[in-house]
Amino acid sequence: MEEELNLFFGFLENDKKVSNNTLQSYERDLKQYERYLSEQGKEYKEETNEGIKEYITYMQEIGKKSSTISRGLASIRSFYQYGVKNKDVENDPTEGISSPKIEKRVPSVLTSSEVALLLDQPKNVDLKGTRDKAMLEFAYATGMRVTELITLKMDDVNLAQEYVVCHDRKKERIVPFGSDAKKALVRYITDGREYLLGDNEDSVIMFPNCQGGAMSRQGFWKLIKMYGKKAGIETELTPHTLRHSFASHLVENGADLKSVQEMLGHSDISTTQIYMTSGNKRVREVYAKAHPKA
Repeated sequence: MEEELNLFFGFLENDKKVSNNTLQSYERDLKQYERYLSEQGKEYKEETNEGIKEYITYMQEIGKKSSTISRGLASIRSFYQYGVKNKDVENDPTEGISSPKIEKRVPSVLTSSEVALLLDQPKNVDLKGTRDKAMLEFAYATGMRVTELITLKMDDVNLAQEYVVCHDRKKERIVPFGSDAKKALVRYITDGREYLLGDNEDSVIMFPNCQGGAMSRQGFWKLIKMYGKKAGIETELTPHTLRHSFASHLVENGADLKSVQEMLGHSDISTTQIYMTSGNKRVREVYAKAHPKA
């Protein structure tokens, strides 16, 4: 099975052009499935529909979330469909099996006051503080994905017209940003960036790490958690917290979902609709004012 998995991973990377994060998810899911089959003494080519259901039950019993199981099943399904197409297996044992129902919930977001408190933590007293201030301000101002933020290039930012070009795997989008983000960014570019780059002066990365190289997702996660702790914020902070807060606050203040969808880069507006909740203060106010039976 290992050889077939490597061929499949190569197909995903070279033919499907999936992102590195997506490829890692496939590898993680399928390696776990491979270990399970080995422990059960099974061959993947002989797996049955019932066997896949047993694997789902096993995943549930060891405490995996529905979202994790659903993603794992999707990975396994893709692998078998690839195998059927290439005549490595006769049938797809996942056919007809539905993924566990996933309840869509609003991601953890910060209040406007918590965001202000968080953004106030980095101080312009050293190079790292100047960079971190600009990075957090820019993350909240644009709602960029973490991967987009840590790979952002200098040429992607138009300071004069206050917009950034975000590069998705399949397309790009333009997102505006405001005066606070611009001010922090200008100060960082003027006073901090070139010193952080050190000998790596030819780098085009906007936000390098302290060694002058590209920052990792884990590096940004540690950064935001550190400042959250300093601010005394109890809300769970993840790499996407500022992105979720950006979207939620836009909707709260009356932004239409279509515009928010475009700024976030969501291909399906149903993904954006998680921010339109019944608990949303703005939605409740609009309803109270506009509905005749309110």
